Amino acid sequence: MRTKEPAFSLGIEEEYLLVDLATRDLVSDPPAELLQRCIAETEGRVSPEFLRSQLEVKTSVCGSVSAMRRELSQLRLKVCEIAAEYGIAPIAASTHPFARPHQPLHSDGERYAAIAREVQAGARRMVICGMHVHVGLDDDELRIDVMNQLTYFVPHLLALSCSSPFWEGDEMGVQSFRLMLLSSLPRTGLPERFESYGEFRRHLDALVRNGLIEDTTKIWWDIRPSSRYPTLETRVFDCCTHLDDAVCLAALNLAIVRMLYRLRRDNKMWRPYPRMLVAENRWRAMRFGSDASLLDLARGELTPFADLLEDLLSLVKDDATELDCLAETEHARVLFKRGTSAHQQLDIYQAARSQGATDGEALSAVVGWLVKTTSAPPALLQFPTSAVQRA
Repeated sequence: MRTKEPAFSLGIEEEYLLVDLATRDLVSDPPAELLQRCIAETEGRVSPEFLRSQLEVKTSVCGSVSAMRRELSQLRLKVCEIAAEYGIAPIAASTHPFARPHQPLHSDGERYAAIAREVQAGARRMVICGMHVHVGLDDDELRIDVMNQLTYFVPHLLALSCSSPFWEGDEMGVQSFRLMLLSSLPRTGLPERFESYGEFRRHLDALVRNGLIEDTTKIWWDIRPSSRYPTLETRVFDCCTHLDDAVCLAALNLAIVRMLYRLRRDNKMWRPYPRMLVAENRWRAMRFGSDASLLDLARGELTPFADLLEDLLSLVKDDATELDCLAETEHARVLFKRGTSAHQQLDIYQAARSQGATDGEALSAVVGWLVKTTSAPPALLQFPTSAVQRA
């Protein structure tokens, strides 16, 4: 029986869209030199994404949330600095508010070409970005067990990350339109539940053996065991515009994983609930963000998100303290009170329209805010959590 606690190492990946600073529109084919410089000047911590109008930053394996915050801040700053030299800026949001790419150019490489061939029209709409959080768990069975239990919290994490309320110039009435677009791909959504790592491998091997996928990189569930690293990867997040929000949600994800590990260590587990009820909460989080009441599945009734958030923060407080990230997790109260990126984008749009701006001008103002906020330095420690009151 395992007695040594996992290291709970941490890594984060963020995908950014690239916009023209003059027009604020999407840059469909940025200079190749921009990406090359980003890769070289970050020691390979920047990489291409599916579309040429995107790039991804990824931290190293971090031993603490504070180390992860420092690396992520440096990566954002470096990408912003280099891009600005070409009249371009990254935006940390899951959709561009008004871009209308007819035939977006995918990045070079057979992997991206294969995805485009397989998914067809779905791939041409994948002008979307996400955030992925890796937690180090070096035991196969533990990764599957924690994945099964962490699924319950997918809606809670999604609700705090929403940043895609616009698509091709339209307000979509959805806080995370990215997930609607992503659903056109195969192997997306809530993960399956497996009784063991062996069962997971049997199902995975059936897909690989028949040439349908190569490995788990073609499984795009909200949570998945990574095939590249000994980690559990949470992928449900929209990309957070505020760096502090990204750090908060990564820390909260980490603390939840440790809490679930503790239950397993003590021969307990988070009660499993029907997938259809978790899926209902996921839909509500996608549609309404943190404005939604979600089903408290233990009580069987809709509960305001503010109350669910307090319950969650209380549940993981000891784990966050042990992991030295209590301030980061409790920043969730600031996030909730202020509103997600989706809330702020909608507020900026409505404020501009009320002041006489045209629809195009209001959408351009949203992009301007995204550019400015993406490049802003972290401010988390300027917000004492004790001073924040529940909404």
